[in-house]
Amino acid sequence: MKPFIREALERLRLRLLELDAQLGAPDATADLERFRALTREHAETDAIVQPYLQYLRCEADGAAAHTLADEAERAGDAALAALAREEAAALQAEREALEAELQTLLLPRDPDDVRNAFVEIRAGTGGEEAALFAAELARMYTRYAESQSWRVERISESPSDLGGLREVVLRIVGDGVYGRLRFESGGHRVQRVPATESQGRIHTSACTVAVLPEPDEAQAVQLNPAELRIDTFRASGAGGQHVNRTDSAVRITHLPTGLVAECQDDRSQHRNKAKALQVLLARLQERERREREAREAATRRDLIGSGDRSDRIRTYNFPQGRVTDHRLNLTLYRLPAVLEGDLDELIHALQLARGAELMAELEARASQALTG
Repeated sequence: MKPFIREALERLRLRLLELDAQLGAPDATADLERFRALTREHAETDAIVQPYLQYLRCEADGAAAHTLADEAERAGDAALAALAREEAAALQAEREALEAELQTLLLPRDPDDVRNAFVEIRAGTGGEEAALFAAELARMYTRYAESQSWRVERISESPSDLGGLREVVLRIVGDGVYGRLRFESGGHRVQRVPATESQGRIHTSACTVAVLPEPDEAQAVQLNPAELRIDTFRASGAGGQHVNRTDSAVRITHLPTGLVAECQDDRSQHRNKAKALQVLLARLQERERREREAREAATRRDLIGSGDRSDRIRTYNFPQGRVTDHRLNLTLYRLPAVLEGDLDELIHALQLARGAELMAELEARASQALTG
């Protein structure tokens, strides 16, 4: 275990002892708000300290097993030495698993990871072919959501002439949706022979995907009604005769920023307005987040990019049947399965890479604190 990790865990172990003493004090419940805060901190700290204590036990037992093996060998007891070596190996494997778990527990957590998410897909370079690919991406994320037992709502869409989608906004509801899908934000490039290509030439098209955490409902009041323009119109696309007779669809414009959100998936204008407000608030919060991160780290990549062919995080190559994630330099030769929503391998690899980055940042900070 790296020294800075052990030091962090030792600090948490000592903090847990302090919390035990504070919660056990006779006047612990005199201030209920403080008591609740201490209880919450105790639970969070204990969840990390308990695996650490188990790690320390494995470490001590492993050292004892090695000592026993050495003594048995010197005494000529080969059977006991072999048994002790086997026990030491098992404890070493358990220690390694616990160390990996502890590293994950120590990583900073984004409170938005547990939230539902809006997934916005827009056709970029490539015209109708890009719109067709946008529809395929929407299907891919829908199938993945179904495999996770999440619920998908289609908030709004703009169909193309050939059955594709120029733009679509999905709301995906479930446990930890944003934490799983956040790495899908960026440019997605497709290379294939379009159905409209008579010469059989491979074309390259692009779409952008933006994944936004759904805001807490309590935060919706932060929108100033005076800064909103609300328009109603007749919904397009599927929905039966009803949508063609009533102005149930809603478009909301945030005047200071020009951001626009619309919803047309419900027959109720009131419910469409509520959903559009949620989308708008998510976009405003994402805009604020991006501006804040740009100030803190000017080199950080923009969330969705420009939609140009060269601006991409992932390429879907149909002739070769492969998917390549350029952030990881990871290539999978199972394009059909990925398009059917089998995204677990890609998402897991991205989560591991992000965890490694965060751990490196923690190590750098610890080193800087020691030298500073």
